[in-house]
Amino acid sequence: MEAAKKRILARRRNKTHVRKKIRGTEERPRVSVFRSGQHIYGQAVDDIKSVTLTSVASTEKAIKEKIGGYTGNREAAKIAGKELGDRLTAKGYKSIVFDRNGFLYHGRVKSFADGIREAGIKF
Repeated sequence: MEAAKKRILARRRNKTHVRKKIRGTEERPRVSVFRSGQHIYGQAVDDIKSVTLTSVASTEKAIKEKIGGYTGNREAAKIAGKELGDRLTAKGYKSIVFDRNGFLYHGRVKSFADGIREAGIKF
């Protein structure tokens, strides 16, 4: 089995184990993060109603303007996380559950979480 396929399967296993334990509610939504090679995406989800409350992506025009350059680095992830935190604050949320989606809490995923914390969201 090639290395890339092993990594994908390992992330899928990790994701399944993490998702057994965490759930998003209306008061405390789950923020799921996904990172690709060039971009980072995040969305706040109410798992009880199965509804996405708000989302952010480094591919959005407004976010790209704030980032200014390459969107696949930690600075871009932090800006995207801060934007998601601002959107959650505007909707009245003060606390979330963070879902790293099987990725290690390191690098861009950690920067994304730090950006959310900078916006005043607790988790």
